[in-house]
Amino acid sequence: MPTQHDTDEAAIRDHVDRITDGLRAKDLEALRRLYASDVVSFDVEPPLQHVGVEAKLGNWAKVFTFFAQVDYEVRDLVVAVDGTVAFAHGFGRLSGTLRDGTATNGMWVRVTFCLRRTGGGWLIAHDQVSVPIDVAGGRGVVDLEP
Repeated sequence: MPTQHDTDEAAIRDHVDRITDGLRAKDLEALRRLYASDVVSFDVEPPLQHVGVEAKLGNWAKVFTFFAQVDYEVRDLVVAVDGTVAFAHGFGRLSGTLRDGTATNGMWVRVTFCLRRTGGGWLIAHDQVSVPIDVAGGRGVVDLEP
């Protein structure tokens, strides 16, 4: 019989899968349901932080302006859950077909999701996306793969 921990971990994995589903469908309303209204996102583009669900959805909407078809995958997801809070980390890749018809494999980034239990479900309260930095060159390294 599954424990509460097992049930919570499965729910969080499903929650992350719904990000993939929402992006592939270009469904901002489906994505909205995954984030807390006060989510703080440390995304790959400026500014340093995006505060609130509208700011987070603005980032996803921007993605939809570049891509005719969007694909997203998460690999090597590790989940830790304890009562009303959880975090998950792994690698994510946004890819697809650009509006001009060019297919792109995108790049792998590091992703972290911090979630809190709200009303019996889970919502993303914080997420962070990053790439390693070549300290000597001062640039992000975007050609790595998990």
